[in-house]
Amino acid sequence: MAPLRETNRWWVYQRERFPVPAHGPVILAFSLSAIAYSALLRGATSLPGWRPCLVAFVSSFLSFLQLRIADEFKDFDEDSRYRPYRPVPRGLVYLRDLAWVWAGCIVVQLLLCLWLSPRILWLLAATWLYLLLMTKEFFTRRWLKAHPVLYMVSHMAIMPLVDFYATTCDWAPAGFAHPPRGLLWFLLVSFSNGMVVEIGRKIRSPQDEERGVETYSFLWGARRAVLVWLAMMIATAGFACMAARGIRFEAPVFLILACVVLVAAALAIRFLRTQSSGGGKPVETMAGVWSLLLYLDLGVVPLAVSHWRPL
Repeated sequence: MAPLRETNRWWVYQRERFPVPAHGPVILAFSLSAIAYSALLRGATSLPGWRPCLVAFVSSFLSFLQLRIADEFKDFDEDSRYRPYRPVPRGLVYLRDLAWVWAGCIVVQLLLCLWLSPRILWLLAATWLYLLLMTKEFFTRRWLKAHPVLYMVSHMAIMPLVDFYATTCDWAPAGFAHPPRGLLWFLLVSFSNGMVVEIGRKIRSPQDEERGVETYSFLWGARRAVLVWLAMMIATAGFACMAARGIRFEAPVFLILACVVLVAAALAIRFLRTQSSGGGKPVETMAGVWSLLLYLDLGVVPLAVSHWRPL
């Protein structure tokens, strides 16, 4: 019975803190988009093979899991005080358990890196280092907490790092000494989209706010938080169109993302008008749908189109 209980507690943990059915498709689109976009920039018309795709996906998935684990460590005191219902404060799993999971992620990522292309190990190590600094809140926790915008920006910088490593799984094994020209716009998409997701998941109706939880709707007010969320979505769409120019796919990307922005704006207006309990959930869901469509439109879809009909 002990192994069954052990499996069950980790199943509950992932369901509450890192639901694989929700995160898995977005991370898959994220990693395959990085591979596909890099391949398109260097003139390829198909994915580079199953090994780069596998390494990019598994490494990205584990990086996002490490991000969640980092949150558990840096937020432990606040969670224990204000959110005792979460898995770690209530004793479902312990920080030492999560430290072993973190170590396991590093081992798997390291082995995959050495298997694919040892020369990109430096970038993987840089990602680990940044994650560690995030866990320690860059040793300036109080100052960052007092500046929520800088706090968000400093934490979202991990997104282009993870994305850049995923792209190296394409161009480094292909023999390129440097990343393909034009990759910067794609990394800016990852950075700004991280803020779309971060703000979107922290917008709540007044009755859903929790004591000690600094959501953006609490810090800025619901109206300003929604406006900033939409502004970041539009900025991300702008970066995406610039990235799409590099692969000659800007028209489809513009049309699709413009439609999604309009739907998001409609949801935002409805949220502000009703302010009902649970009203922030559609905004959070929309942020996830946006991310999925964004990455598919920047990598997987144009690569599939170019495979059947050269761009």
